[in-house]
Amino acid sequence: MIYTSDMSVLPIETRLVTFLNVVLLMLVAIIPYLFDQVESPFNTSAVQDFASVLFTIDLGATLLVMAIFADVIASEEMQLVERDVMIRFRRARNRLFFLAGLELVSLAAPWDWIFLGVHVRLFIWFVPIITFWFDRLRRAPVLRPGGALQVSSTT
Repeated sequence: MIYTSDMSVLPIETRLVTFLNVVLLMLVAIIPYLFDQVESPFNTSAVQDFASVLFTIDLGATLLVMAIFADVIASEEMQLVERDVMIRFRRARNRLFFLAGLELVSLAAPWDWIFLGVHVRLFIWFVPIITFWFDRLRRAPVLRPGGALQVSSTT
């Protein structure tokens, strides 16, 4: 959802945007494989640990690329969006940079740390999903005068 909304206001095809699109495509393509290696009961703990490190780096890099897209959109020099929308993209950029950092810092949690029967890194992996879900709920569709639906733009 975030990628789609970013690309809808990023009509320019610069080398940076094209390069980041390719990087993002590769990062997203390997997420299912890495997650499967982390959760596979057939893998040893050492393989799961290594796969979890790779998955964490992949997830952090994915969030970082999304933050860079938001930064390009929020750039005043390019004037891609109106001022109030630019503020929303700046907030999104800051949140994505924070989440990318959080994911990468989670590498400090050893794989053998378990809480409630779940590896601690798994809890940290869900933080971006939960924050995006809450943001989506907060910006629920509202009924405009005349009966048309509009999505609230507050973030």
